Order: sequence, then C-alpha cells, then structure tokens
Amino acid sequence: MIVSDLPHFAFIVGAPRCGTTTLAAFLKEHPRICYPAVKEPHFFLQHDVTALDDAALRDIVEREYLDRFYGDCPSDRDMGVDGSVSYLYAPEGLCPALKLWPDARFIIAVRDPMTMLPSLHSRLKYTGDETIERFEDAWAAIPDRAAGRRIPRSCLEPRWLRYDEAGKFGSYVERFFDIIGRERCMVSLFDDLVADPQGQYRAICAFLGLEPSAATDFSARRESRGFRFGWLQRLLKRPPSFARTYLAGEKFSQRERALDSSDAEDKVTEKIFSIRKRLIRWNRVPLAKRPIPLAVQRDIRGRLKGEIEHLGKLIGRDLGSWLEVREGRLG
Repeated sequence: MIVSDLPHFAFIVGAPRCGTTTLAAFLKEHPRICYPAVKEPHFFLQHDVTALDDAALRDIVEREYLDRFYGDCPSDRDMGVDGSVSYLYAPEGLCPALKLWPDARFIIAVRDPMTMLPSLHSRLKYTGDETIERFEDAWAAIPDRAAGRRIPRSCLEPRWLRYDEAGKFGSYVERFFDIIGRERCMVSLFDDLVADPQGQYRAICAFLGLEPSAATDFSARRESRGFRFGWLQRLLKRPPSFARTYLAGEKFSQRERALDSSDAEDKVTEKIFSIRKRLIRWNRVPLAKRPIPLAVQRDIRGRLKGEIEHLGKLIGRDLGSWLEVREGRLG
C-alpha cells in the first residue's frame, strides 16, 4: 500500500481509559474508514523516523506501517484511523506523519482523573503491566516508580505506571496543541460521550469531514475486567521474551511478524492464538471495584486541580465537577 491509497488520516491519540476504544469502534464501521489490523499500532513512537529524508520516510511508512496494519483494507476506503493512545504524551513522534498527511486530524480524549486513573490501574492489571493489587497502593508507589523501582518484569512501558503523569491533561494537551497545531485537534470529553454518544459521533464526523453512518453501533466498549489468577494473566498477556512470539497474541504478532511468513507458520500460530484466547476468556471475571480512600482522593485533587483548571481554559469548558472528593467513590 502507498500513501496515496489513503490520502486522509485521523489519529485518536488518547488519553487511555477515556473512551478511545469506543470512539475507534464508532469510526471502524464507517464506509470510508480503513481501520488497522490492531487498534494501537504505536508505529510513530516505536520507530524513530524523525530524522529520515522524505523518500526514506515514505518507504518505511508504506512498508512497515501501511502494509503491515492497513494492507487488507478495501480499495474504496480513503481515510486511515490510528488509535494509539501513547501519542498524547509524545506528540513530537507524530511530526513525520504530518509530512505524509498534512491535513491529518487528531482526536484527544480526556476524562475526570478521579475515575480515569483507577480505571487505568485496573486495565494495567488486566494487561499484566501492573502487579500492585489496590489502586491506593499503586498511587503510593509513584515515587518509587519515578525512581525506577518496583517496576514489574512483565511491564512493557514503565511510564504507564506513573498515574500522576497520566492525569496531567492541561500540560499534555497544551504541548500537543503547540507541536501539532490547535486547528488540527478536537478534544472529546468522556462526559459527552457517555451522555450523548450519537451527538459526539456526529461532532467527530463533522470534524473529520465525514457523513455520519446510519449503521453505527453506539454501545460502549472495553469495560474494565478482572481475572482469576494473576500469574496466568501475566503469562498470557505479557509472556517472557522466549515465548512472546506465540503467547503475546495476535496484536503483538501483527507488529513483529515477518510480512512474508509462510502459510504453515501462520496456521500453527493461529492454532496457538486460538488456545490462548480460550484461556484468557476462562481466566476473565467481573471486576470487583473498591472504594477509593478519601485521603487518596484528596491527594489526587491536590496534585491535579491546577492541571484540570488549565485544561478547562484551553478548551473553553467548565470542568468544575471533576476531581470531586466524596465518600464511597469506587475505583
């Protein structure tokens, strides 16, 4: 696939646990959208292509990004979507994408950190990146994590364990605007998505220059989940390096496998992936939510109140209801 096959591009850049999966699912069903083989390729952060000249940049993007993640898209689809939430925190990595798609659009999803951070903690436990069971203990471990201590071996990206950094929306959104351009960005509030998903979908379509699709499913996606056995969850989600090719699953394989792999290799891999999926489903249980201690809520509010006030000014929205401290709030 070449760049001109997908002349338009949209990036759903995060933050995590702010409705990005739901937004991506809405767009996936649109007849003009070419959706990647995995929701989050993370290509422009995993590959340092910022110093490449135009010809070399185009070559590697077409070979390792478009062919790998978008190669199976129908020819009548003209807009690619990338839902990598890591881009919000490192927008400089997207500058090469703007060379290839200068009219690219970026959707930034944000949410009240008081609900987003416990949800992120639950998700990281589910993916095997986090091993501290209670959110309040993971929050207390932030100084150690900042110093490089208490990082689980299974954790792919230690920066995700910095829950304090994940909620600094004012700073990160402002930096994203500065580097990418405010005119290219739309900020989507989780509050709006929950209250009126169809209205939010129409607003995003207008921003991207798309006609809304009547066939869109507006149900929520990726609710937080728990598991029976942590060791099995980490083995299947974040296996040791010697077993990663088969146990890490289809998303990892899509990022790492040779594009010219044989049919025999693919069939063996598919069989192993099928067994892995059944084990993951068996190990999955409903998430048991716990109250967030008031002291932790107050600490979150104290650290992030200025960030949320700044975000409100940046986007012209009253976010005064965010970071509310209350008895019985569940994480």
